[in-house]
Amino acid sequence: MFEKISKLIEGRLAGPLEKLSNQRHLRAIRDGIIATLPLIIVSSLLMVIAFSYNQMPESWGIRQVIQDNAVAILLPYRMSMYIMTLYAVFGIGYSLAKSYDLDGLSGAILAELTFLLTIVPVSIPDVTESISALAETNAELSTFLSALPSGYVIPAEYLGSAGMFIGIISAFIGVEIYRFTQVKGFKITMPAAVPPAVARSFESLTPTIIIILGVSTITMWLGINVHQLVGNLIKPLISVTDTLPSTLLIIFLIMFFWSFGIHGDSVVSSLARPIWLILLDQNTAAVASGGVATHIGVEPFLQWFVHIGGSGATLGLAILFCVKAKSKYGKTLGRTTILPSIFNINEPMIFGAPIVLNPMLLIPFIVTPLILATIAWIATAMNLVNCAVTIAPWTLPGPIGAYLACGGDWRAAVLNVILIIISIIIYYPFFKMYDNELLAEEKEAPAE
Repeated sequence: MFEKISKLIEGRLAGPLEKLSNQRHLRAIRDGIIATLPLIIVSSLLMVIAFSYNQMPESWGIRQVIQDNAVAILLPYRMSMYIMTLYAVFGIGYSLAKSYDLDGLSGAILAELTFLLTIVPVSIPDVTESISALAETNAELSTFLSALPSGYVIPAEYLGSAGMFIGIISAFIGVEIYRFTQVKGFKITMPAAVPPAVARSFESLTPTIIIILGVSTITMWLGINVHQLVGNLIKPLISVTDTLPSTLLIIFLIMFFWSFGIHGDSVVSSLARPIWLILLDQNTAAVASGGVATHIGVEPFLQWFVHIGGSGATLGLAILFCVKAKSKYGKTLGRTTILPSIFNINEPMIFGAPIVLNPMLLIPFIVTPLILATIAWIATAMNLVNCAVTIAPWTLPGPIGAYLACGGDWRAAVLNVILIIISIIIYYPFFKMYDNELLAEEKEAPAE
C-alpha cells in the first residue's frame, strides 16, 4: 500500500511540486525575503538588549543604563526591521530580473520605484493641523510642532510588514513592465561604444515612464489607497494563519512532502513566510512600544519548538542513534549526524537513515512535530512562555535559539529541552524496531 502511494506521489506530484518550488516569482519572494534576514536578526537582537533590563535585578547598575538608553538602542531597529519591506522589494526585484536574464540592478530599482509610488507622501502642515487642537493646550507639543520643517514625509507604517504584500506585487509589476519593454523593443538602444552602465540607464527610461505615470495615476491622482485595499483583503488570511489548526496543517504539509524527498520547506514555507513576517513584525513592534507580543504562529515558533534539529524534530532521533543504537550502521549514523543535528542540519539523517520512503520512521517523523507544536502552542497560550519576537540564527543549538527568539525568556530554553526529551520518547519505539531490523540484516549478511 505504501509503495503504491509513494509511486503515485513520485509520478504525479514530485515533478509539479518541484516546478512550483522553482517557479521564478516564488523563488524571487524567497530570495528577497531571505536576503533581509541578517537585518531582522541583528536589529531584533538590539530590541532584546533594549528591553533586557526587565530580566535584570534592580541592584545591577547596567539595568538603569539600558533602561535610560532604550530608545537610542532601538533606533537601528527602526531603520532596519521596521522598514524591512523596503529592503525585501529590492531583493525580490533583483532576483526576478536576473531570472529573466535582465539587468538585476535595474530590475531592483524599478521594483523599489513601483513600491514607493504606492505610498502617498503626507504634507507636514497637514499633519500638524490634524493635531492642532491638542497643541493649543499642550505647550511642549506646540513647541515641537512649531519646530517641524515644512515639506513632505513618507508614512513609515507601509514600509514595514504592513506593506509586504503590496511590496511583493509592486516588485512583480515593476520587473514585468521592464521585461515587457525589453522583449517588445520599446527601449532606447545606445551605440555599442557607450559604456554598459550608461546604456542600461537609457534602456530603463521607457519602463520608468510607464511605472511613474501608471502607478502615480492610481495612487496619487485618483487617490486609491492600495495598501488599505489589499490590507482588508488579506486580514482574514493573517488571522487564520495565527491559529493552531492552521499551524498544524502547515507542519503536516511540510512533513508530508519531506516524506517523499521533496523539500517541504521550499514548497510550503515560501508561501507562508510573508504572513509569518507580518505576524512577527507585529510582535516585535508591540514589544518595542512597551506592549506584549500576542501572535504565536510565527516562523520562529516552528524553528525552535517544532523542527528542533531540523524538519521532523530529528535531533531526538539522532540522539537515540548516537546513544542507544546496537547495529553497526546505526552507531555510525548516530556519530555522523549528531553534531549537524545539534545545529539544525538534518539532511544527513533524512537521507542517511533514511527517513524518506521509510515507513518505519515516517510515522514519528510526521507525528512528532504535530505533538510538539500542540504542546508548545498550549504553553505559549497559557503565558508559560513568551511569544517569539525575533528570528535567531537557525544554526544555533535549540535552547539558545529559543531563548533569543522569545526575547531573552529563559522559560523558552527550558521548553525547548522538554520538547527534545518528548521527541526522544516518541521516536524511541520506532527507532528500536528499525535498529533491530538493521542488526538482523547485519547478522544475516555474509562475512567479508
